[in-house]
Amino acid sequence: GKAAIDRLSVDMSYQLKKHGVATTTLYPGLVRTEGNLQMVEDGTWDEASGNLDLSQGETPAFSGRAVANLASLSKEKMMGRSGNVEVVAELAKELDFTDVDGNQPASIRSLKYLAPNFVFPQIEKESGKPIPDWIKENVPDILLPW
Repeated sequence: GKAAIDRLSVDMSYQLKKHGVATTTLYPGLVRTEGNLQMVEDGTWDEASGNLDLSQGETPAFSGRAVANLASLSKEKMMGRSGNVEVVAELAKELDFTDVDGNQPASIRSLKYLAPNFVFPQIEKESGKPIPDWIKENVPDILLPW
């Protein structure tokens, strides 16, 4: 799966470096693809996704903007990143670009993404009580390590 793609990107970076070719693996977050939006319309999204909030997702164009911004880097900077795994939302912050709606979604490694999508629902399920809004609205955008 993804680990194999990550490894392929690293291996390719070593093989292609002498030709001046950079490689990278992009990790988008939750993406509002046509298929996912169709699942929302069909009423199958919640069960298939574990109730992830697709309205908070990225558009496919956000990944395209990541590629465009990476391609605009100098050759030296691009080669310095070659073989890396790049999270699209983290690139957006670093390279200062947004999704088509002007937002910069939280990284898939961020507490701001993980807590509302995975931690809070589990707490609410087990406790039978809702998480207070003041907590939901103040989750810090701290990245967890891989």
